[in-house]
Amino acid sequence: MSARPYATGPATFDNTTTIGILEYKKSASASSSNNMNIPLLKAKLPQFNDTTYAMKFNQKIRSLATRKFPVKVPKKVDRRFFFTVGLGILPCSKNQTCQGPNNIRPAAGINNVSFVQPNTALLQAHFFNRSKGVYTTNFPTNPPFKFNYTGTPPKNIMLDSGTKLVSLNYNTSVELVMQDTSILGAESHPLHLHGFNFFVLAQGIGNFDPKRDPAKFNLVDPAERNTVGVPSGGWVAIRFLADNPGVWFMHCHLEVHTSWGLKMAWVVNDGKGPKQKLMPPPADLPKC
Repeated sequence: MSARPYATGPATFDNTTTIGILEYKKSASASSSNNMNIPLLKAKLPQFNDTTYAMKFNQKIRSLATRKFPVKVPKKVDRRFFFTVGLGILPCSKNQTCQGPNNIRPAAGINNVSFVQPNTALLQAHFFNRSKGVYTTNFPTNPPFKFNYTGTPPKNIMLDSGTKLVSLNYNTSVELVMQDTSILGAESHPLHLHGFNFFVLAQGIGNFDPKRDPAKFNLVDPAERNTVGVPSGGWVAIRFLADNPGVWFMHCHLEVHTSWGLKMAWVVNDGKGPKQKLMPPPADLPKC
C-alpha cells in the first residue's frame, strides 16, 4: 500500500510517499510459485494539493448500513446551521507589536467569530451554572453577512472575537453545513468535533446552494466520522444527534489555526432521564 499526504496550505511538510506491506496468511491452496508470478502494481498517486481528487476519493467512503452495523443518521432535523470557516485579521494584542500593516495579526474564525479561550473551564462554568463572565450562548447560526465565500474576498476581513457557544437541548438533531472561504487564501480545514460522531452527507466545490445541494445528501449509507475536511474552496454537510450532555469543542485540527481562534463549542443541556444528565466532577478532582 502506498499513500501520500493531502495539503492545501503554504506551510512546508514532508510530502514523500509512504509504503506499507500487508502480508496475508497463506491458504492451503496457494502455492509460492503462483505468487511469484503476480506483478507488482505501483499506484499512480495524485498531486498532494489535488482537492478535486481528494474530494472524489472521500465521497467513495460509505458506511456498511447492515443490520449488524446500522446507520443511525438523523432523518428529521431540529436545528440547521451554516458556518463559514476560514481566516481573517485581528488587531494586535495589548502591549504587543505585530508585523502586519497597521499593527494587525492573522487570525481564524467560524462565522466571523475568533474564539477566545476563557480562564475558567467551560464545562465547570456550565455545570455550576456560572457562565456569566465566562461565555455566552449567542454564537451566530449563520454568517453575520453574506458574500461570495469562494470568490473575491470582501474589503473588510476583520474578525469579531469572543467566547461564544451554541446551546442545544438534549437529543437535538443538528444539520451543519461548513463553508470554506477565500479570505487570505482558500484552504482545506480538518474540523474535529468532540463528544460525538457525525455523518458526512455531502461535499462540494464552490458556494453551498441551499436550494440545489440538499438533493445530493446521502441519508442511506453516509460515512460516520468525528473529523472531516472542509474542502478547499468548497463545503461539507454533516448531521449529528446531540445526546451527550456537556460542553464540546469543535475546532480545526491544524494547530496554528486552532491557536488563531478557529474553534467554537456546543453546550448540550441535560435531558429528563437519570442517564441523560451530566455527571458531577469527581470528589478528588484537583482544584486550580
